[in-house]
Amino acid sequence: MSTSSAPVTATGRRKAAVASVNLIPGKGTVEINGRDIDEYFTTSEMKTRALLPLVTADLAKKFDVKARAHGGGLMGQAGAISLAVARALIQVDPALRPALKKPGFLKRDPRMKERKKSGQPGARKRFQFSKR
Repeated sequence: MSTSSAPVTATGRRKAAVASVNLIPGKGTVEINGRDIDEYFTTSEMKTRALLPLVTADLAKKFDVKARAHGGGLMGQAGAISLAVARALIQVDPALRPALKKPGFLKRDPRMKERKKSGQPGARKRFQFSKR
């Protein structure tokens, strides 16, 4: 495992959320959009989801995480950060790949909002049908 002082950068996406993460050897501080993780994410579930790859690899106290996230909601951003952290960890140590792949941390969630169809009010909604 190489722990040079150069930051490792990776990108993660989930639904409409995009996150870019810098993994820097340090003490385990996490900063998202310039704010502390406790200040940015409102629930413990979001904090846990974002940092689960670090906890699984047992490296939570060895790296500082600086993330930029935008788009989607907070839960989508947490998922995007999780994917980005997992990808960055593989760049740091390729031997971690099986440990991160088995629980599904390297799987991108491709779900997107369905487009609105022309001549209709929404993606699936139809105007009211009147027989007479």
